[in-house]
Amino acid sequence: MTNYLDFERPIAEIEGKAEELRALARSTPETDVGGEAAALDKKAKELLVSLYKDLTPWRKCQVARHPERPHCKDYIDALFTDYTPLAGDRNFADDHAVMGGLARFQDRPVVVIGHEKGHDTKTRIERNFGMARPEGYRKAIRLMDLADRFNLPVITLVDTPGAYPGKGAEERGQAEAIARATEKCLQIGVPLVSVIIGEGGSGGAVAFATANSVAMLEHSVYSVISPEGCASILWKDAEKMREAAEALRLTAQDLKKLAVIDRIIAEPLGGAHRDRATTIGAVGDAIAGMLAELTPLKRKALIDARRKKFLTMGAKGLAA
Repeated sequence: MTNYLDFERPIAEIEGKAEELRALARSTPETDVGGEAAALDKKAKELLVSLYKDLTPWRKCQVARHPERPHCKDYIDALFTDYTPLAGDRNFADDHAVMGGLARFQDRPVVVIGHEKGHDTKTRIERNFGMARPEGYRKAIRLMDLADRFNLPVITLVDTPGAYPGKGAEERGQAEAIARATEKCLQIGVPLVSVIIGEGGSGGAVAFATANSVAMLEHSVYSVISPEGCASILWKDAEKMREAAEALRLTAQDLKKLAVIDRIIAEPLGGAHRDRATTIGAVGDAIAGMLAELTPLKRKALIDARRKKFLTMGAKGLAA
């Protein structure tokens, strides 16, 4: 671990001390500190269990944004073979915040689309921190049309703070592009499954997640607006983001109760960033399960079920 969240500082101190003892043992082999290091490891794990047992919505936001959390490219590299990226919207440019193309998932041809945030300063700037511009959504529409034409399932991986709100994006029709992408999700007659792998922010996420089946990682978030943005609007104070996170009901657990999503994918203890391989494997299993449920359905049944899902969304949870 190189990045600890604010609430993980006590764990950072304990794990740091344990690593210091191991470093001492490596430099001076005659020093017997193995027992002390093991005791610290046990203490750190117990504290980790305690902290993650009942995370607040705001802490879940922090975990969902962790810089070491696996991103779209990590999932594509690990879960898909023969990935062939397709670029551009055939109108303006290629948006690097959205990656997508043809691939095979468990030897089945599919189209995969997702938001990519980047993993370091250079790639984060290149990917615009996962905030798509209109050309990104129009690229996604083009890929969904391609999938529909060749009867290929569509898999989307959502991880964005929201669509890019810049002047140029607005001039090129950001709202219209998001609406068209959402409309296209509702129109295609192939299985469409979506996984919220980090942040699902605003219409920028809905444009990819209007799917037959939607899954969320246990510590991901999905909301109409970020807690900071909500706090700035309602209280004129972004520091009230904790209260906003509580009110937004943006956790996977809340959204499952409201029937906004269909399944929750468990994360390793301490979040996806602590065991990336296990997390990626769990997401792959969830995608396979969702596709297996949808594959027997005919074109009209897929479209009708998707529309019904979104027309009735939230009613079950509100009634309860």
